[in-house]
Amino acid sequence: MSAPTGLPPQPTAAAAFSPGGPGSSLEAAAPASGAPRCQNGPMQSQMQFPSGYGSHLPNYSAPSGHYSQVPNKAAASHLDNQYRASYYPGYYSAPAQNVMTSVGSNMLNAQESQQLYNNTPPHSAGTSDRSLQGAVSSASYLHVSVQQSYSAFDNHYSTSVSSSVASQGFPLNSDHYAIPVVSGAMYPNVSYPSVAAGGVYGQIFTSQSLPAVGQFKETNAFSSQSTSVPHSLQQHVPVGYNTTLSTVSSAPSVQENLSRNLTGSVAKVNNQINAGGIDSSQPVHSVSQNVQFTKPGVGTSASSAVMSSVRSPAPSLSSKSPSSPSVTQSAELALQEALDSSSTTSSASPVLNNYDALEGGGYPETRSVTSSPVPSPSVLQASKASKPFGYGYPALQPGYQNAAPPTPVQPSNPGHHPGLQHYPQQYPGVNQLSSSLGGLSLQHSQQPESLRPVNLTHDRNILPVSSVPAPVPNLNSDLRKLNCSPDSFRCTLTNIPQTQALLNKAKLPLGLLLHPFRDLTQLPVITSSTIVRCRSCRTYINPFVSFIDQRRWKCNLCYRVNDVPEEFMYNPLTRSYGEPHKRPEVQNSTVEFIASSDYMLRPPQPAVYLFVLDVSHNAVEAGYLTILCQSLLENLDKLPGDSRTRIGFITFDSTVQFYNLQEGLSQPQMLIVSDIDDIFLPTPDSLLVNLHESKELIKDLLTALPNMFTNTRETHSALGPALQAAFKLMSPTGGRISVFQTQLPSLGAGLLHSREDPNQRSSTKVVQHLGPATDFYKKLALDCSGQQTAVDLFLLSSQYSDLASLACMSKYSAGCIYYYPSFHRSHNPTQAEKLQKDLKRYLTRKIGFEAVMRIRCTKGLSIHTFHGNFFVRSTDLLSLANINPDAGFAVQMSIEESLTDTSLVCFQTALLYTSSKGERRIRVHTLCLPVVSSLSDVYAGADVQAIVCLLANMAVDRSVSSSLADARDALVNAVVDSLAAYMSTASNLQQSMLIAPNSLKLFPLYILALLKQKAFRTGTSTRLDDRVYAMCQMKSQPLVHLMKMIHPNLYRIDRLTDESTIHVNDRVVPQPPLQKLSAEKLTREGAFLMDCGSIFYLWIGKNCDNNFIKDVLGYPNYASVPQKMTQLPEVDAPSSERTRSFISWLRDSRPLSPVLQIIKDENPAKTDFFQHLIEDRTEAAFSYYEFLLNIQQQICK
Repeated sequence: MSAPTGLPPQPTAAAAFSPGGPGSSLEAAAPASGAPRCQNGPMQSQMQFPSGYGSHLPNYSAPSGHYSQVPNKAAASHLDNQYRASYYPGYYSAPAQNVMTSVGSNMLNAQESQQLYNNTPPHSAGTSDRSLQGAVSSASYLHVSVQQSYSAFDNHYSTSVSSSVASQGFPLNSDHYAIPVVSGAMYPNVSYPSVAAGGVYGQIFTSQSLPAVGQFKETNAFSSQSTSVPHSLQQHVPVGYNTTLSTVSSAPSVQENLSRNLTGSVAKVNNQINAGGIDSSQPVHSVSQNVQFTKPGVGTSASSAVMSSVRSPAPSLSSKSPSSPSVTQSAELALQEALDSSSTTSSASPVLNNYDALEGGGYPETRSVTSSPVPSPSVLQASKASKPFGYGYPALQPGYQNAAPPTPVQPSNPGHHPGLQHYPQQYPGVNQLSSSLGGLSLQHSQQPESLRPVNLTHDRNILPVSSVPAPVPNLNSDLRKLNCSPDSFRCTLTNIPQTQALLNKAKLPLGLLLHPFRDLTQLPVITSSTIVRCRSCRTYINPFVSFIDQRRWKCNLCYRVNDVPEEFMYNPLTRSYGEPHKRPEVQNSTVEFIASSDYMLRPPQPAVYLFVLDVSHNAVEAGYLTILCQSLLENLDKLPGDSRTRIGFITFDSTVQFYNLQEGLSQPQMLIVSDIDDIFLPTPDSLLVNLHESKELIKDLLTALPNMFTNTRETHSALGPALQAAFKLMSPTGGRISVFQTQLPSLGAGLLHSREDPNQRSSTKVVQHLGPATDFYKKLALDCSGQQTAVDLFLLSSQYSDLASLACMSKYSAGCIYYYPSFHRSHNPTQAEKLQKDLKRYLTRKIGFEAVMRIRCTKGLSIHTFHGNFFVRSTDLLSLANINPDAGFAVQMSIEESLTDTSLVCFQTALLYTSSKGERRIRVHTLCLPVVSSLSDVYAGADVQAIVCLLANMAVDRSVSSSLADARDALVNAVVDSLAAYMSTASNLQQSMLIAPNSLKLFPLYILALLKQKAFRTGTSTRLDDRVYAMCQMKSQPLVHLMKMIHPNLYRIDRLTDESTIHVNDRVVPQPPLQKLSAEKLTREGAFLMDCGSIFYLWIGKNCDNNFIKDVLGYPNYASVPQKMTQLPEVDAPSSERTRSFISWLRDSRPLSPVLQIIKDENPAKTDFFQHLIEDRTEAAFSYYEFLLNIQQQICK
């Protein structure tokens, strides 16, 4: 059988994904002294990676200790040096940490205000060797010596000041943030709002006394040290709060294949947790010298406090920004979501003066690193054996009840009060643990359904009846209830392999899929001055920690034993004392903390929105201004914000027009700047105005704007100068820039030329120009990110606009990209309706400002590549100038050290942001997964949807850094390698069959669907902008939306009945079964609905029953149905009610309301509909059955 030209039947073996290319990196192989290799507790002489920005020089000398090389790592890129030289021209010095002893609160406040934004270096973006085109939004980390010179955005980092406490960025003479000292202890309030998270909840603020401060240090969140994991306590989730988890942990074996060919050269970073502290005389960011780590003592109790403080309410900011702290400086420091501060950390936590510690830094101590905080003798003895996860105070997990400890250490009476337990208690041994973990291993139990062999070439009906659910991790029931929802946090493998070698055998990628800021109907919001975190790795306390006793808890990521703060002993839900394990933080894997002022570098910024609008002839003809202005008028009062919300408008064609909307004017004033080569702000103080004070002028402008340029003949577009002006206008505060563009920029900075050859759109060979043509838009995005400003792009074009270049403004500033090809208000009503619905969601959805996100994981695991729209500030810290509920991220991981001494691993993501109401908040998600030692268990836990979404991200990077052909070959090889590895381990398999475990039976189908997507297809006419936009979507969509894009759902809806239904809010919703995406399922007598995520296609057969057409579509027969119909009428008929109920139910499950498009045989959109039938053969691509035969042929070679 001949292979279609679009998919080579024999992809080269080299085209596979792997964690890196040639080169190597260092990982901690064993501590130099102190704790044994497999013992819990801190290590000595662990390597510490800088929390600053940049990468080590090639001649970098690592700290003392024993390190082993990791194969297949890419060499460092030279692009960082290029950016440092040309993009950050100034210099400043690295900060120094000062040791602080006990200080009075007044003195502390004075010192806090002295350290302004001077000491955090800017960050350079790591990209590939191949100029800017290779740098898509994934992050490969490269280390450079911090002794190099850095510069700051706009030279804001000129002053060098050292301080002994964490700076909040407040001016010395500011009277806004006087932090009161609270003497009495108040206890926190927890709210479980029934409305969407992010509203205003009732809160009680509390104070926490802190011990004297010793030396401190910075640490990264990840470590490659392998140790046993403690078990969590018996806990219960509050009624109505969903903590169900279906996640999958993924194995880096395939990742090895995937990453190598998808992302090109990737520098892998070993994220480790330092067990000791850095000498205070050394700069925090300097790691190019050997450092001897020391470790302080446990610190005093909460009664010996340095200070007690609570968070003051955010002050009201005037429209004029304060002159003292700059936004850039705040951007750089706040990015360090490493939130350590006096009033917000556990009671034994000293204060750090660097925001890398706010979310990622750790604390040093004064003693030797080898000694943990001096646990009791029995605890020391117990640490020699691997400890169960969660065994400890106050009682065993239900799954452990039958496991007898080596010696009786406490009464077995269920009524025994936990406070009376005899400590120290002993842990069960490894053998006892394995028998009591509730079946964490699959080897000795009956074969699970996920391992049932499926003959893919014979079993043609492999699609489930309904949507594919996320697999549930093989944990005991209590841990399963506590685990994070797969909608927020999902792993490609729900069973984590013990070693990298086992992962390599499985040939599956290991990674995480994140949706950290998604809309939640119920979210525990916690207000307390004490946010309890591990003193070493800065992990937030969570359901999977273990309590040694009432006063100590063990971190589930680095295994350090920490003190329980006095305030944490009180449970605000039960109003009882002495039950820290019942606190909401330990009962919910997703929580949100109201952060105190210690998590702020400046007063919380107001919500600021700037709209930059194309008003050239093209734009006026397209008619988007009418839709935008109408939508703004309707939603002006719904824009997220408070009384400080500010708004502004800029329009541009061949010149740039500003609008003075200052309160007191009788009408808006237009100010035109024609010198686009030297753009300036004509009246800086009146272009961004208070929304409430100038609302009438804003409404006047929005009413007049659509008709203001009706007669324009300007065909040029000065987008670059308009963006430069927008950046200058937003720099003092930060916020969101919304850019509306309709054509190729043709004047001034950032002008572009057409690079598309229409004759090459159907090429089966080389697809060029997937990367940017200029670095102007990337540099602008980096500037904006430094000033806490995100840029969102709305591209409404009827012709090529070089989205590959324009998209950079959003990729690197944490913005969003919206694309409307062939947009015209009247000629293309489907796109016009889509814009209208998208704008309603865009203008009213939640938004977080000046955000940073960090991901932590258990010792032995490390993160090496991020995917999404962001800017990387340090090895594990993402800068998100804006965060929205529709943004998704992906992470690639590897196993640095064996996990043989632990039964469970955990991942935790922390998102620090400023809400639109001016509150500093931290949203924390924690995921727990089992560790397995057999290959069959790894396959049993495979999450095929998460695997495909991670591969899609990797393939986008590979397409840009290498070629589209290489990315396609690597995707095919991902299937070949994984199925070949599975078949090689299974017995009694005939070579003539293609067998997959049930967990991976959809893998070939999804990869074929991916290959037929606009992003990766060849041989089919595909506009370059369409292809680039599809790639942008794959890099930024959450999993649930990305899967609809890759493999749509097809339903037959002309036979809906009340038999298979569900009840949702007193509404009966039919549940038709899923159909194969093949024309063989379509009949001329039927009607079929295809759910593609952002659009619904309703295909009507020519011979469809006239009663259905009349009742559902409102027309007497097929011929009378119009081609451009996009709405279903409300007809009082059972079939109409069922159909509308089903479509409404589908729409309600996603944030962006999809547009409905009716498809008839003569409809031009029919081509788009049939291109989604991915199981059918086309001229350039295999059918599904042919693809299976090709896979089998590759395996049998």
